[in-house]
Amino acid sequence: MSRCKMTRYREWYPNLSVITRVCESSADHDGRWLGVRRGWGSIKARLHSDTVRLQHRGAAPEPFGPVPRSRFQGGSVDVSVMASQYGKSQHRFIPYDRSSQRGEGWKDKIGGGNAHRFGAEDAERGGKNWFKITIPHGTKYDKKWLLTSLQNLCPIAFIPLNYYTEGHKVHFYLEDAAAASALCKLTRRVTDSEGNRVAVLMTSFSCPPFLKSELKPQDLERLKHCMSKRFDGSQKSLDLNSIRTDPDLVSHNIEMILNQENCMQAVIKIIQENIPELLCLNLSNNKLCKLTDIAELVNKAPNLQSLNLSHNELKSEQELDKVKGFRLMELWLDRNPLCDVFKDQTTYISAVRERFPSLLRLDGHVLPPPICFDVETSTNIPACKGSHFVSNEIQGLIQRFLQHYYCVYDSGDRQPLLEAYHNDACFSLSLPSINHLSRCRLKNYHEHSRNIKNIKDPSAWFHLLKRSRLTVVAFLSELPKTQHDMNSINVDVNTYSRTLLAFTVSGVFKEADDKLRDRVKAFSRVFITVPARNSGLCIVNDELFVRNATSEEIRCAFAAPAPSNSPVLPTLMASQQEMLSAFSKMSEMNLEWSQKCLQDNAWDFHRAAQIFTELKAQGKIPKAAFIK
Repeated sequence: MSRCKMTRYREWYPNLSVITRVCESSADHDGRWLGVRRGWGSIKARLHSDTVRLQHRGAAPEPFGPVPRSRFQGGSVDVSVMASQYGKSQHRFIPYDRSSQRGEGWKDKIGGGNAHRFGAEDAERGGKNWFKITIPHGTKYDKKWLLTSLQNLCPIAFIPLNYYTEGHKVHFYLEDAAAASALCKLTRRVTDSEGNRVAVLMTSFSCPPFLKSELKPQDLERLKHCMSKRFDGSQKSLDLNSIRTDPDLVSHNIEMILNQENCMQAVIKIIQENIPELLCLNLSNNKLCKLTDIAELVNKAPNLQSLNLSHNELKSEQELDKVKGFRLMELWLDRNPLCDVFKDQTTYISAVRERFPSLLRLDGHVLPPPICFDVETSTNIPACKGSHFVSNEIQGLIQRFLQHYYCVYDSGDRQPLLEAYHNDACFSLSLPSINHLSRCRLKNYHEHSRNIKNIKDPSAWFHLLKRSRLTVVAFLSELPKTQHDMNSINVDVNTYSRTLLAFTVSGVFKEADDKLRDRVKAFSRVFITVPARNSGLCIVNDELFVRNATSEEIRCAFAAPAPSNSPVLPTLMASQQEMLSAFSKMSEMNLEWSQKCLQDNAWDFHRAAQIFTELKAQGKIPKAAFIK
């Protein structure tokens, strides 16, 4: 005992891990750390707590900054996390000379080197950064006693999230890899009043289930009430600093972790519905490591001028690109890892101002006026031109092909498309990059996307390419049922020869599913075809690209009603319009059937008239063709 005390008072900051080694080397052989009279585990626990008390009293130097202490509220634990201090020291640029609380060689001083390495290796692997702690037979213990016992022995303070029971088991989650590793090593070191040792098990998660679910209506109301108390109407300012520890939320067991999509979406929804005129937003001390969800505020709080992101976990300056749509005049970024990448203050200011040209204050300091030259000139994007067919013959051939193809494609039964594809045809589907799949209108297509820019595995390139006409048509039959707006179709002929015709078709469509009936999508499709026996076209390669439609495309979509049974392609040339008018007058058929007859005969007026005469004599022209 005296040896431990001497070690404790003699070695405040050179190496705290010495205390742990001295205590562990003298532990009782039965391995019990609590409930054993005069056991070394109890001494170790007291040493840990005494060290915290003495450092808070100022009785000794604080080389690592203040050590946070634990406090319990309403049966739940709210502990300031120390794990962020358990890493390697770095010589880095500190914006505006703000001193860091980090010390040299602190990984060895704390004695958490292994735990830190565990967290670093896990982070390098990417993905699994949450940890589920399971206590078998934990339901027989009082929650406060169990968490206190674990915290007293754990060298790293931890925050248990979503504490719940399942049968005889107790579960909770940790977001800190170092704390999870240290806690797992305490298995069977805590002993209850009956002498039973408490087991501690750990499982890693990319995202725990409780973070994927939406907040309950009553939790949303409590969050709204909490945010209303943090809103300053006179300044139009919302202070969400450390909102996860807000007493109103903690007392109701609401885990408001803004780094998770469901929580940030709830906050954004409340801002949109209640304070869209927001000018200032403080998101400091929320462990934010990404700004993807915050980017939605660009349109929902367009007047935002001041944003505080200090004391978070933003690691890359590229995260700022996601929110550069804000016209900010004031920004805080200090105490984020991204500050490590800048070699000096000038580089730091330049990188930030590149994203926010109107910025006047950064981290609370007035910025020097920017050096700029007002030489920017406006650039007008050329207007989109209509279809390009090369010749009237090619136009008629492609129009007939597309007319029949999309009639079948939109009919609900796509099996007849077998006749349109070559035996060795290939097909691929691709989408643009998608950041929020859960909110994306293209999620029905996402798993089939062969976007080589996003897919790095060559084996996936092979499996996502559909080969043979049977495979292609079978896959097309599995895609959602659609309705194409044939009045939006544009055609561009890329390559034409006697044996090959390649052309691109673009336009808009919507899915036939009632739930998605009003959601318009855009597409671009490249057909590579060869001549078919019936003077038509046979597809040897089909590449389909689907994206969300632009606001202009949505506005114009399905504006002009198309014929119910026979879609008509737009943009007839003047000569074709004259021919169509003359043929309709001569045959007494309506324009729809007159155009169909001319297109089927490659806009050869005399041939079309001859075929019409023969079919009319045989009584094969329906009465609907003469209804005007």
